[in-house]
Amino acid sequence: MCEGVEKSRMNDTSKKYYQLSPNLTICRIVNGMWQVAGGHGQINHELAIKDMIRHHGAGFTSWDLADIYGPAEDFIGQFRHRLLALKGKEEIDRMQALTKWVPQPGRITTSFVNQSIERALRRMSVSSLDLLQFHWWDYANPYYMDALKYLSDLRDKGIIKHIGLTNFDTERMQIMTDSGIQFVSNQVQYSIIDRRPEVKMTPFCLKHNISLLAYGSICGGLLSERYLGVMQEPSAAELNTLSLRKYKRMIDSWGGWDLFQDLLSTLNEIAQNHNVSIANVATNYILDKPAVAGVIIGVRLGIVDHINNNDQVFNFSLDKSDRDAIDSVCTRSNNLFETIGDCGDEYR
Repeated sequence: MCEGVEKSRMNDTSKKYYQLSPNLTICRIVNGMWQVAGGHGQINHELAIKDMIRHHGAGFTSWDLADIYGPAEDFIGQFRHRLLALKGKEEIDRMQALTKWVPQPGRITTSFVNQSIERALRRMSVSSLDLLQFHWWDYANPYYMDALKYLSDLRDKGIIKHIGLTNFDTERMQIMTDSGIQFVSNQVQYSIIDRRPEVKMTPFCLKHNISLLAYGSICGGLLSERYLGVMQEPSAAELNTLSLRKYKRMIDSWGGWDLFQDLLSTLNEIAQNHNVSIANVATNYILDKPAVAGVIIGVRLGIVDHINNNDQVFNFSLDKSDRDAIDSVCTRSNNLFETIGDCGDEYR
């Protein structure tokens, strides 16, 4: 295990922040902004900005967003202006905005990359990007390596502070590393349900001092008391957000609704023992995994408030008996690495 990763892993999961690099520290629960792109309820602009201020004030200072998440980058820019007016520059310096660039596969030029990054800078009202996470839809199209080289040039100029990846598999990460491309993180789906990162990616990340940013860790809200004891599978109409529908399909592949109820029952027993929620247990479980820097939990700004609940994640630790009980249920599930493939393969 590399020294940098080992040092970070020595911190107890009760610690709220993680040093992703020497000059970038993030909150270990990252506020996910996919939910502002649509499909998760109507967002009221003013209520959303006020909620962002409340998240920041509670110590949830890190935001995950993307150029394709509707107004997410614009929200960050407006939030920064509001925070500056209310609290001053010192508070702005405490926040981190982790955006993504998701171009359509095709020929990539220096000017195209520059224009894309300049647009993000304008929308977010920043002079440099804390972390630019790159996603590419089609591995058969080789221009993703050109994109990474041009992004690396912008990093060397200080316009991008750090490069990360989103939903790349281990094979492609090896190709990048062999080519001298430097990146600090990869954002992948990782939960009690979906443990594919543990097969190839985690060992690779530990070897190369790369961190994982996990999403889907509470399965869009399915890993919660709301679905405990619900023996009849929810209908499509009841699954009223894109997240719920997405992760219900993952549960179906994993082992089905009956096995999922067994898992919820086990998680509920553990949660009651620690006086926390099922979502807290599911989040804590992934935060305790090797190479994981943070878990991204979607925020439905102005609609649902999970700030106090999320804060409970840092107030307890799972012991071996807790983890063994969870793992015992999962031994009866399907192997998603065999049925789906490595991380991100579901998108290709």
